[in-house]
Amino acid sequence: MEPETQHHHVSMKSPRSLGVVIKLGTSSIVDEKTHEPLLSNLTLIVETAVKLRKDGHKVIIVSSGAIGVGLQRMDVERRPKHISKLQALAAIGQCRLMSLWDSLFNHLRQPIAQILLTRSDISDRSRYLNAQNTIHELLDMGVIPIVNENDTLAVSEIKFGDNDTLSAITAAMVHADLLFLMTDVDCLYDKNPRTNPDAQPIEVVEDIGALVADVSQAGSSLGTGGMSTKIVAARLATSAGVTTVITRSSSPGNIHKIVRHIQGSRSPASLTTQINHPSTASLASLNNNSDSVTGTSTPAVAVNPSSEQVPAVIDRSQIPLHTRFLPSPSPVRDRYFWILHGLRPHGTLYIDQGAYKALLGKAGLLPVGVVDVEGFFAQQEAVRLCVVDKRRSTPGPDGKMWEGEAVEVGRCLTNYASAEIARIKGHQSVEIGQLLGYADSEYVAQRESVSFYNTVSRPASPVGGHRV
Repeated sequence: MEPETQHHHVSMKSPRSLGVVIKLGTSSIVDEKTHEPLLSNLTLIVETAVKLRKDGHKVIIVSSGAIGVGLQRMDVERRPKHISKLQALAAIGQCRLMSLWDSLFNHLRQPIAQILLTRSDISDRSRYLNAQNTIHELLDMGVIPIVNENDTLAVSEIKFGDNDTLSAITAAMVHADLLFLMTDVDCLYDKNPRTNPDAQPIEVVEDIGALVADVSQAGSSLGTGGMSTKIVAARLATSAGVTTVITRSSSPGNIHKIVRHIQGSRSPASLTTQINHPSTASLASLNNNSDSVTGTSTPAVAVNPSSEQVPAVIDRSQIPLHTRFLPSPSPVRDRYFWILHGLRPHGTLYIDQGAYKALLGKAGLLPVGVVDVEGFFAQQEAVRLCVVDKRRSTPGPDGKMWEGEAVEVGRCLTNYASAEIARIKGHQSVEIGQLLGYADSEYVAQRESVSFYNTVSRPASPVGGHRV
């Protein structure tokens, strides 16, 4: 495993400096109908970013809008469906978009840089580390990096899908303190505020798996993300220790006020202990996430040096409405985060309870603990890791080698290809050489190549044949 400790890793952390990532959707940058740049809003965003820089913070902007700007340049009314046309418009629009950002930041003498990423840049470990180091170097130089997905090259197989996900991965990559997801509402509500006058704002989310909120706001006709994608991004970022904030994109000045409020609360996580106010809202669908417990809407509290919980001495009327997702107390970072979220899984390994307990105890995954394998994958490719209740000696009526529900607990990089694992599963490590004719390792996966989710709450996604 390559060394993770490089001098850049600590550059976003200092007693007074916070690392702040601001994600802007297409609707924050161009008008949905005319596709003209929203200059007044962009100017406010630039002023806010420069204010944060003057306060000593390190700022990254994740900016959508290349296709939207391309539509305006080529006088195309609607976003096309063909990938080649979208990529051509992205190529046209990205030039103009960066020119616009550079022109606006230049008025305040703030240098910027362009970074374009695809999912394949993240999935390649050396390119991931290179991107990480480049961003840290830019921040050390006082530059504001502007990150976007490389839509000109990306196809569906290597796309992030939306810039909410890209912003969360970027924030985790550079160990940011705060991620702002800008949207068309002030915050999350327990019901749709447009149709329910009694909808209550959700100010602080301590457990994102227990969130009950309205996510019916869809993305704009130009963009790809709605409220559900922001919940997914918040889940990803908070798992890496990044406080995530949802607030209104038409009021960029709120970012500066919220950062000052959080900084004044003595902790970038701002207030890791909450006073619970159970939400009475019905469970809303969060895309494919089906965790279903009560959500919480909580007032701000501050943590003093003696660890007693006391009300924050802050004028609440001066704090803009927003939803803050608190970071995980045990974040997944660096290589383990990359295994979980940087790689696309190519298959699934089903393991028994004994193997799972051994992995939790820091042992490697032995073939005897593997119950079954699905999908086609090569050596050192990422796979889902699922735990089963009870293994069978022969396949059941459903063809499965186990009973009960399989629960996805993490991901891993395998030492053997799927066909090899299918032959050695259930056997002792000393038998590998006899079964395969060679033995590269006694482990199906080394422990440092296994990464677990913070909370186990998702069922396995079955992979049949080559559909992975």
